[in-house]
Amino acid sequence: MVIASVSGGLLLFDAVIIAILLIWLGSAGLNRWRRKRYATVIDQAAFQKGSHRAQVIDVRNKEDFDRGHILGARSIPLSYMKQQMGDLRADLPVYLYDEGMTLSTQAAAWLAKQGFQQVYILDGGFAKWTGKTKKAKY
Repeated sequence: MVIASVSGGLLLFDAVIIAILLIWLGSAGLNRWRRKRYATVIDQAAFQKGSHRAQVIDVRNKEDFDRGHILGARSIPLSYMKQQMGDLRADLPVYLYDEGMTLSTQAAAWLAKQGFQQVYILDGGFAKWTGKTKKAKY
């Protein structure tokens, strides 16, 4: 009786773990598809080279931006992108980054739907950035 109860509990635990893994894999696959459809992922060298003639946008929250950001970037958190749409020019390339690439992917999809055609995402995001950075002064 105790053995049946333990094995039943293990089956439920296994099912929950499998469900979580499937959801995670599905989400990662969806993000990869969205990145491919709405933006071009570029490495650090290409990001640095093109950033001088592009709009470099940090889509993390303002606090993270103030702690450190890529030199020359502007803070437009994803949550405020719709309100600050007027600050972006559709005729210039938009270089996006966040800590990884999740928020940038969401921003790229939204910008593409607004007519932006030159949208780029930093591969690996700020977490892997080795170039020049700046911190906000308090």
